[in-house]
Amino acid sequence: MVDNAQLASLRHDFDRAGLSESDVNADPVEQFRSWLKTAIDSGIKDANAMTVSTVGADGRPSARVVLLKYFDADGFTFFTNYGSRKGRELDHNPAAEFHFFWPDLERQISIAGRVEKASHQLSEEYFLSRPLASRIGAWASQQSSEIASRKTLEERVEFYQNKFGEDVPLPDFWGGLTMKPDRFEFWQGRKSRLHDRLVYTLDGSGNWQIARLAP
Repeated sequence: MVDNAQLASLRHDFDRAGLSESDVNADPVEQFRSWLKTAIDSGIKDANAMTVSTVGADGRPSARVVLLKYFDADGFTFFTNYGSRKGRELDHNPAAEFHFFWPDLERQISIAGRVEKASHQLSEEYFLSRPLASRIGAWASQQSSEIASRKTLEERVEFYQNKFGEDVPLPDFWGGLTMKPDRFEFWQGRKSRLHDRLVYTLDGSGNWQIARLAP
């Protein structure tokens, strides 16, 4: 059993690296690319995993972990059922935040902006690249809705397996969601909790400005 005293004693100092303004790329997308490559090359499992935070119509925030699948200067894309909780919340309020945490590197990245549906072409291209079972699963799962039992889900899987065979089309309720960022924060752990935090924000001319935040 874990008690509060045990939790309070869990700590270690961060001492792998520092982060200065002279270290980073002027383009936050390229800085992200550099850090993501380091995470992948370091053997971190699911280095593209990120927490996606949204806010519902009731004003309550919600968060879940998904996988980033595409990114470039035009945005950062993950894929989901549009009828899921996150899909519905982003339809109501497109503001969101993505958060990456790589504890082995003592690094975090937060990316904020507005989210919109990706193009049909991109969604279809990615969907058709997925394993067959995952494509069937996208049809079978009415994501975030209440179901009677695991058996109900398995019966739906069997139904769509029989219906489509190996020729599974892109559902109209499933596809990409792309964030166009307006803020990035790069966090590097440092000793005594005096962490380095560099934030990129867009100015009125569409240029990225870099500032340092207190830890």
